[in-house]
Amino acid sequence: MEKMGITQLLLKWSEGDETALDQLTPLVYNELRSLARGYLRRHAFQNSLQPTVIVHEVWLRLVDQRQVAWESRAQFFGLAAKIMRRLLVDHAREHQAAKRGGGQPGLSLSVAAADTGRGVEEIDLLALDEALDRLTNINLRRSRVVELRFFGGLTNPETAVALGVSEATVERDWKLARAWLYNELNK
Repeated sequence: MEKMGITQLLLKWSEGDETALDQLTPLVYNELRSLARGYLRRHAFQNSLQPTVIVHEVWLRLVDQRQVAWESRAQFFGLAAKIMRRLLVDHAREHQAAKRGGGQPGLSLSVAAADTGRGVEEIDLLALDEALDRLTNINLRRSRVVELRFFGGLTNPETAVALGVSEATVERDWKLARAWLYNELNK
């Protein structure tokens, strides 16, 4: 049997082919695990979260998405980014509550720093989440670009496909969103 890619397997699964889900699981699970491992390695959750725990929860929530008509790998990982963001924010809230408000976990916009060549800016995940919510009210697409790039680990081309826009638009939105977030988080 010919080996299918993630997009083809998602399409077959959307059509009700349960064997496609069996083939999709190891492909997506490994990629999600790699994303989570890299994300945790760059951020302050290293000692309090394990990639397997994040991936397992993200995967369970993704598989439970019965109403989604899967169209592409980018769409799938876009939803995974949204779920991962929620999980990480929830974890940060629990961690903060456990400490009774002290020492919120820091994290870095390392992707943004790598793109700009500047140093890594340490920020608070809860503050980032609140800022992204405000950005959503101002410019939904820019907020989604940050979510897909930062939380989902998608590249500019993958983000463009997920949002149905050009790569140039994603690059512009990514640059403007980072600048806006920098200002918001440094008030």
